[in-house]
Amino acid sequence: MSNPLLDFTGLTAFDQIQPADVAPAIDTLLADANAALEKVTQPDFPARWSDIARVLDVSTERLGRSWSVVSHLNGVADTPELRAAYNEALPKVTEFWTRLGSDERLYAKYKAIDPATLNAEQLQAHKNAIRNFVLGGAELQGAAKERFAAIQEKSAALAQKFSENALDATDAYAYYATQAEMAGVPDDVVQSARAAAQADGKEGYKLTLKMPVYLPVMQFAHSSPLRERMYRAYVTRASDQGDPKFDSTAVIQEILQLRKEEAQLLGYNNFGEVSVVPKMADSPKEVITFLRDLASRARPYAEKDLADMRAFAADKLNLKDPQAWDWPYIGEKLKEDRYAFSEQEVKEYFTAPKVLAGLFKIIETLFEVTLRRDTAPVWTQGVEFYRIERSAQGGSQGSAPELVGQFYLDTTARTGKRGGAWMDDARSRWLRPDNGQLQTPIAYLVCNFAQAVEGKPALLTHDDVITLFHEFGHGLQHMLTRVNERDVSGISGVEWDAVELPSQFMENFCWEWDVLKHMTSHVDTGAPLPRELFDKMLAAKNFQSGLGTLRQIEFGLFDMLMHTEHDPARDFMPLLAQVREEVSVIKPPAFSRTAHTFSHIFAGGYAAGYYSYKWAEVLSADAYAAFEETAGKNGLPSIETGRKYREAILESGGSRPAMESFKAFRGREPTLDALLRHQGMA
Repeated sequence: MSNPLLDFTGLTAFDQIQPADVAPAIDTLLADANAALEKVTQPDFPARWSDIARVLDVSTERLGRSWSVVSHLNGVADTPELRAAYNEALPKVTEFWTRLGSDERLYAKYKAIDPATLNAEQLQAHKNAIRNFVLGGAELQGAAKERFAAIQEKSAALAQKFSENALDATDAYAYYATQAEMAGVPDDVVQSARAAAQADGKEGYKLTLKMPVYLPVMQFAHSSPLRERMYRAYVTRASDQGDPKFDSTAVIQEILQLRKEEAQLLGYNNFGEVSVVPKMADSPKEVITFLRDLASRARPYAEKDLADMRAFAADKLNLKDPQAWDWPYIGEKLKEDRYAFSEQEVKEYFTAPKVLAGLFKIIETLFEVTLRRDTAPVWTQGVEFYRIERSAQGGSQGSAPELVGQFYLDTTARTGKRGGAWMDDARSRWLRPDNGQLQTPIAYLVCNFAQAVEGKPALLTHDDVITLFHEFGHGLQHMLTRVNERDVSGISGVEWDAVELPSQFMENFCWEWDVLKHMTSHVDTGAPLPRELFDKMLAAKNFQSGLGTLRQIEFGLFDMLMHTEHDPARDFMPLLAQVREEVSVIKPPAFSRTAHTFSHIFAGGYAAGYYSYKWAEVLSADAYAAFEETAGKNGLPSIETGRKYREAILESGGSRPAMESFKAFRGREPTLDALLRHQGMA
């Protein structure tokens, strides 16, 4: 049998991949990539972009694609065998990429390329490559270079360990609740919890820490002791307060120490300074000032949010001294009281198939493409595969449509799948230098929504709908790109603090009646969402936006201060307490250990970059304002504005600085006003 991880002729044979395939495939691809590196770094090899790409990039792209498949499976279909295979290959793969990025012979070859021979896309990719060589340690010598490489390898292993601890601590927890404890919990959650308990051969209702179960329990369960039990389990995952075998405390401290050491080897004071080099922000100081400025503007609104909840809890719920586990419940009850609707009532209208159809409709209308079901081998039942097409440019009537990109859609939560939602690239758009053919992009779109229950379609909360639109925003930037140079096509080469612009931009459509009405259908009656209910949702849109903003700022500020001012040799919990004291209006209990599952910064590429969400929200709110300004009388977004946005931002990818793309769309730099207005804090 041939190894499916070595077959690049078509779509990945996910149904054939075995853990035993990983080691031989990665070893083969590493050998090929090493041979290619040796070939292009020979003194007589020409310092020409196309020649290097034809040999080295073709080889490393195959390694990258194959490893991406293994990493993807590790995230969505974890098994002991696959985890072992992944962890065995991880150090070898990390060592290669580190060595490639710091190879002084290759660095010299790139520096010798004549910029006059490059097109605009290649010039940007070349500029990024030179910068990345410096950040990758290419200018280090001797012991410093060896230590830099060792740090990369150890850091990769620690990030993986952090991820495993978070997943295992989440998967290990189960509480079998009684019928009385489940009072108030939505019916679909009760049914699936009952079915889960029966599958385990147990009485009662199985509650886990997966979001489709945990969140509705916190929002709706009348039992404060049940909420406390769940809350305590959730906020102490993978910490010194939980099962010691999953405790990530030492892992986090070592990650922070290694990052600081890496920064100092590169000549920087701290990791925050390294992190912002390829970003839009000029310095950690600029980021910290931005976050504190936004915090001061949001604080009065957050304080009012909290005062409203305290008064409501005392008057209506007889909760005189609310605890951390009571706030989601109080917030939900206050929202129901104030706006006369509940999230549960809304959820009945958002069936997964109907939401997807509505999302596809807005994408097709706005970006002038067509989405269709497609076929591909998948890793588990329920994963769907689609293709995006556009009419052939300049083609005659009836000519075949042009394939733009494809994507896998994996939306349901399950054991062995890490939490959260994300988009990842399976393959990038690239005018291949080896055969001259245009390779189209493929994306993975992953969420963790509830599963369908008893023959009915899965129900999504409105927050789930927003999450789906968010990840599709990332996917659209990856797939609609028109850039042919792989290193700057799609999301590649986009500054990290601008990468959330397209995702957060798409969220806005979840609040437009003319968009929303096409994507709702009551699970029992099939009736669309009533306008009256939508108006209540809209009135509640900025409910507690002050609190929500401060929560994001707390995460962003803690992340940046931890990577700049904090001494990694010391406990990081006092810093978190200090940030909460400065920013938060609701203080979590001392046992709360949210840092221990903060995967974005310890295992997800957002180190000293979590501020990007708020930074890019300024860009996305301002970009969306262009659609508000040009909406037609029917309330639908303007196709012309959609085309301009697609061309200026989505199609250009990383081929130019994000600010240039933004100005090409808006005609000016972004301002904070649109964000504050969108969140009801103007």
